[in-house]
Amino acid sequence: MTRSAPGVIISGTGSYAPPRIVSNHDLSTQMNTSDEWISSRTGIRERRIAGDGEATASMGCEAGRLAMQDAGVKPSDIDLLVVPTLISDMLFPSAASLIQTRLNLRNVTSFDLSAACSGFIYGLEVVSNMMRSGNYKHALVIGSEKLSSILDWDDRSTSVLFGDGAGAAVLSKVDDTGCGIIDSYTGNDGSKAKLLCMPGGGTAMPATKESLENRDHFLKMNGPEVFKIAVRWMEQSAKIVLKRNNLKPEDIDLFIPHQANLRIIETLARIIKIPKEKFFVNLDRYGNTSAASIPIALDEARQKELIQTGDNVLMIAFGAGLTWGSTLIKWH
Repeated sequence: MTRSAPGVIISGTGSYAPPRIVSNHDLSTQMNTSDEWISSRTGIRERRIAGDGEATASMGCEAGRLAMQDAGVKPSDIDLLVVPTLISDMLFPSAASLIQTRLNLRNVTSFDLSAACSGFIYGLEVVSNMMRSGNYKHALVIGSEKLSSILDWDDRSTSVLFGDGAGAAVLSKVDDTGCGIIDSYTGNDGSKAKLLCMPGGGTAMPATKESLENRDHFLKMNGPEVFKIAVRWMEQSAKIVLKRNNLKPEDIDLFIPHQANLRIIETLARIIKIPKEKFFVNLDRYGNTSAASIPIALDEARQKELIQTGDNVLMIAFGAGLTWGSTLIKWH
């Protein structure tokens, strides 16, 4: 846990969603499910699925270009690149290495960050603190995920939940200490790591005939347990950040939660006693895009002009690890 000081703003955002739309009805023709079953339990009605030739890095590049354009910065202005992601194009090198060269970010510090669905929150905390303590002036944080590549499409309990996409933000150091990233709180409980994981593919379980037959190279999740823990820690992380900054939930102009499940968001809104209309939701069109979910939502909220100068924005996330976190921003 760290507490951030102001001085770093989000100067631009961008997002990319693959053109291919897969609806709940489409999935019902492939497995024993229905639009009613999926939407009533999750709020999801469709998701985007990457096409041939699309991968984590290529989607991240598209979002990154748009974020730089929105911020009015050139590739030569960027001196730090961090890519929160679950899975890169390859085990190595990093997605950041691939994105760095494609965006012509010459010789900049670049690395991936693994915090699953909390990745963008972790990324904002790490990058903003690096910028305050170092010589970095403009940084690019890109959450990009191709989750369709690690889903078991015969498992309706997981495959219907996720989608592909990328979201990005340019962070810029400023002299104004009254705006920008005000505070962040992050946490992790690794004792519950197996509730949401992909067992195969790492050093503990390399690919073998047996691991492939057991379908160990697909995402596995204990949905009911993850749901309960997600609500608890999203609530707690939000309350911690609010308390440290002498704010009440009603002082927040817009909540941007991780887009995993509408029931989680509605439960969270009820617990902290805030109208659900103050929570930005787009999971009905994208599903859970993991580390890309919050930056995609942030970009859409800005496009819809739901965020104005002086607004308090609170981003709240939860993901595999199990990880969680919240970031408070005073919009510039």
